[in-house]
This record gives sequence, structure tokens and C-alpha cells, in this order.
Amino acid sequence: MKYFRLLILLSVTSVLFSLFFASQSYACVSNQQSCSSTYGVSRVDFSSGSSLDTTCSTTYCAAQTLGDTTAGLTSSPTYAAQTGYNVNRSPSLEMLVNTASVNLGTLTTTTTGTGTATFLVQSYLSSQYVIDTVSPPPQNGSYTVAAPSAPTASAVGTEQFGINLVQNTTACGAPANFGANPLEVPSASFSYGAAAANYNTCGKFMYQNGSEIAYSNRSTGETDYTISYIFNISNVTPGGQYTMAQQLVAIPTF
Repeated sequence: MKYFRLLILLSVTSVLFSLFFASQSYACVSNQQSCSSTYGVSRVDFSSGSSLDTTCSTTYCAAQTLGDTTAGLTSSPTYAAQTGYNVNRSPSLEMLVNTASVNLGTLTTTTTGTGTATFLVQSYLSSQYVIDTVSPPPQNGSYTVAAPSAPTASAVGTEQFGINLVQNTTACGAPANFGANPLEVPSASFSYGAAAANYNTCGKFMYQNGSEIAYSNRSTGETDYTISYIFNISNVTPGGQYTMAQQLVAIPTF
């Protein structure tokens, strides 16, 4: 009698060289309040009472915000800006994997193994980010499980591994009710992450090493993502324990 188990281990890597390059700062001359390597401005504060100056004692610091009439994100199809006198000028990318491992348990040819994992991303002062998965499908020694390269419905009795990043229900043909759509935190007015095109359809799953699974096309607050996994085996799938060291790579553009 053959047995089948699948264990998925998740990790994350951020592309730090992009962040380092974007975070370089330049010394402004004395009459400039903000500058880049090419341009500088000397009057960026037009409010009636706020101030770029910070007053400090040996214990506390304070800055003035009275009369700051415009604050927040403004954008056009080409440019975006964060307004407000005390806007943080340092770009950043944050990504956190909340699930260290996913165990799909014992698999059979008459059932579909399912599981979920979650991660979150937020990016500040970026024009976009993408999240790639850069790991082969589950393996048992030298054997690699078959994975569809296009969104495909789950098929019991057919060797198949796949994922998506949306809510799955039996109403759309999924093998179970599991997973979740990307959740914008605190709301869709501040966060703009989304599942990539090949991974955003209820009841359809695929997996391709190196493919993009999530993205945002602008600076964004937190988006919580849920990865939904399926694993089907056939009568000729080799028995044993399958493992997958799934690595997620966050790539920002500033």
C-alpha cells in the first residue's frame, strides 16, 4: 500500500538592492527643504501653522501640525505624491509570511488535499511591487509532481499540484470551501494589492516556478494574501513524502 504526504515550507526574500538604491539621500543646500540628485525646492510648506522644524528637549521632540490643510496620497496616470509637511521621505517595502509550514496530511486517489498559508505586503513610495514564487513543485526524491501551467480545475485521480490567491467555493467547482480574497488593510481606499491574473480565479489552480502571484501598481498600505493549495494524485504517482520549500520574492520598483 502506498502512502502520500505533502509538507510545504514557506520563506520570503525581499530584493534589497532595489531598496538600497532608492533610499540614497542627497545633501540639500542651506535654502532647500527637499532635494534629489537633480532638483531642489525651498518652499514646500504653504500651511498657516505647521512647520518642518522640530523642537526638542533632552527627552522629547515635537513638530507643529496646526493648519496642515492637505495630507495624503495624490496621483495621476504618470506621477504620485504624498502630501503633508511631515511625510516620511524614506521608501520601504515590508513583507511578512505568517505561516511557516502547511501539512496536507495523507492523500488518496479519491480525494483532493487542500491547505492555506498567509502573508502580507505593504510598500511605501513605490511605483509598484510584484511577488514571485521561485520554487519547484513538490518533490519526492528526484520525482517532481506535475503542475498545470495554466489555470485548471481540480481533478480527483489526476496528478496535479496548484495554487491560487482567492476565495474558493464548491459553487465555482473548487474541491472545498477554503482560501480568501486579498484583504486590504485598513480598506481599499489605502491599499491596492491584488492576485496576479493566473492566480485570481475561484476554483482554478496552477503553479509555475518563477511566476508572478501578486502585485500592486502603486504605493500601498497593507494587503493580506492567502495562498490556497490543492494536491491530487493518480494511481501511478510514486508513494512517499513530498516536500516543497516555497520561497516568495518581493520585488519593488521605486
